[in-house]
Amino acid sequence: MALQRLTLWGRGLKMCILLVRRQTINWESKWQNRWVSSESKSDYGKFRLTAGKIYGDRDREKGLQTTENSKFYAISSRFKSFSNKGRSLVIQYTVKHEQKIDCGGGYIKVFPFNLRQKNMSGESQYYIMFGPDICGSETKKVHVILNYKNKLNSMKKQIRCKVDGFTHLYTLILRPDQTYEVKIDNEQVESGSLEDDWDFLPPRTINDPTVNKPEDWDDVAEIDDPKDVKPEDWDEPEHILDNSAEKPEDWDDVKKGEWKLILFMDSFLNSTIDNPNYKGIWPHPQIENPSYSPDFNIYSYDNISVIGLDLWQVRSGTIFDNFLITDNEEYAEEFGDDTWGETKVKFNPNYCLELPEAECRQGKKIGMGEQIAVRVRPFSSFAVFGFSRSVRSCLVQSWRSEKDSL
Repeated sequence: MALQRLTLWGRGLKMCILLVRRQTINWESKWQNRWVSSESKSDYGKFRLTAGKIYGDRDREKGLQTTENSKFYAISSRFKSFSNKGRSLVIQYTVKHEQKIDCGGGYIKVFPFNLRQKNMSGESQYYIMFGPDICGSETKKVHVILNYKNKLNSMKKQIRCKVDGFTHLYTLILRPDQTYEVKIDNEQVESGSLEDDWDFLPPRTINDPTVNKPEDWDDVAEIDDPKDVKPEDWDEPEHILDNSAEKPEDWDDVKKGEWKLILFMDSFLNSTIDNPNYKGIWPHPQIENPSYSPDFNIYSYDNISVIGLDLWQVRSGTIFDNFLITDNEEYAEEFGDDTWGETKVKFNPNYCLELPEAECRQGKKIGMGEQIAVRVRPFSSFAVFGFSRSVRSCLVQSWRSEKDSL
């Protein structure tokens, strides 16, 4: 297998590029040399290298897959430390929940250099946690948790994650101008100010403690209709029985006593009208917060050194791939198009002319949606960026070193 590392310099940081020619190499053994499994628990779930059940190109789409149900997972890969001070930080990867995940994480974490990888756990300090988290019908969100002065801060906005069984590309961008952007499948889904959308700092202004709401300020939006009075013949017993209630099947007469029909209050309720004197919510005058002090380095981290998967899954089968850390937003988008984008095709019934009948039926069943890689013809040549062809990771770093051998 012919391999070559090229050291390129430009506007960005150092870029490690691994060119791969179309020859065979045992990637199955190589990835385990770069990824360290945690030993902080004895019963962590195991990862394996696979493209899964549905793929466009079997070799190009191999990634790390969770394999055991109802397990915690902890694995990480180290690279030379760098700081993103004065530069954008772009974190990107792909994740595929082909098992129709019911409850579990699909996020990644970025750690400082002092992480002891074999001791990594949910208690380990990290800089950034980013990616999808799904559990039941209520939790389907993208986490963006940032460490600021050793305190973890969750994003105040809600971003819905993808919940299908296809591969999706997740991208987080932190910029020196204190803005951020989140993209899914190379399309922006959220953006804004780091200071506004996280509670890193005290508010810029606070209520003026010397000013109180005027006594005649009416902030009640609705009042009882004075014309709606209780009829003289209104029968209003103190309590009435709820005849629709039924005795619960698990009712224990010995412990709880004899079950009886429920009593509830029955009272006359006035209708309401808009309050003609309503002035709205009183706007409390603001003053500058003496506790507020701007920080123009919220976006930056020193000694970024480890990327890891630290998560729990009820139903296993998630595949992680195409890890990327860089300072170049355009490069990240191109890298996403060249990896995830090349294996994302619309379903084409003509593929059935080339596939076995069973495989064609499977493709139709899964691929009638907008995106599914049923079959992608092999490319004549291709480049793989980073540590391996299987678990691709181009780490664009702010350090200079001699050209070491792969």
